[in-house]
This record gives sequence, structure tokens and C-alpha cells, in this order.
Amino acid sequence: MEMTERVKKTSDELSQTRTDLSAGRTLMSADRSLMAWIRTSLSMISFGFTIYKLLQGFQQSGGELARDNTPVTIGLFLTGLGTACIAAGIFEYLHRMTLIRDFYPVKTLRAPLILAIIMSLFGLFFFLSIIIQLL
Repeated sequence: MEMTERVKKTSDELSQTRTDLSAGRTLMSADRSLMAWIRTSLSMISFGFTIYKLLQGFQQSGGELARDNTPVTIGLFLTGLGTACIAAGIFEYLHRMTLIRDFYPVKTLRAPLILAIIMSLFGLFFFLSIIIQLL
């Protein structure tokens, strides 16, 4: 039964089916790339904030570090780097979606992009919370 359905399709129909499948694979590839950016960025952001709080607690309990501003420096660096990475991932994703849209109609506002925007806001929040505690 399945074989007869394939025989009945014209070459244009087969070509369109293959194009649809190819566009779907390309779209999923862009989504996976953005999710990898999110995963890496989230690791940096959470690690930076955790190191900041850990070293800050160590200092407050009487421990000495090589420099007094070490917790702030490490925390700001990692949370800032993670937030910048997720922003880079968002821009790359939007660029890739523009290229895909030149050949195939797709929505830009997809779940990975929404998640990336939310995570970048969290990263910005953690970055600003470290700066606010400085003041």
C-alpha cells in the first residue's frame, strides 16, 4: 500500500516533500544550536553567581583572599560572559532564521528563542545584583 502511494506522487510532489523535510531538519538544527548556547551560558551565569556568593561568604567568615575584590571580579566576569554569550546566541539564531525564511516560511518566535530571552534576563538580573551589592 505504501509503495503504490509513492508511485502515484509526481516528481514535483516528491521534491516538495523532500524540501519540507530538509527545511524541518535545518530548523531543528538552528533550535539545537540555540539550546547549546543557552546551556553553556546558563552554566557560566550560575557558576559565576555561585562562586561570588561562596567567596563572599568565605570573606565574611574571616577568610582572606589574595585581593578583597576577588569575589566580585570572578562573579561579574562569569555572569557577564554568560549573559553576553546568550545574547550572541540569540543574534546568531535570528540571523539563521532570516536565512531560512528566505527559502522557507517559518515563525521566528519559537520556544528556544523565548527561553533564551528569559535566560538572558536572568543573567542580566544576576549581573546587576552583584553590581548593586557593590554599591
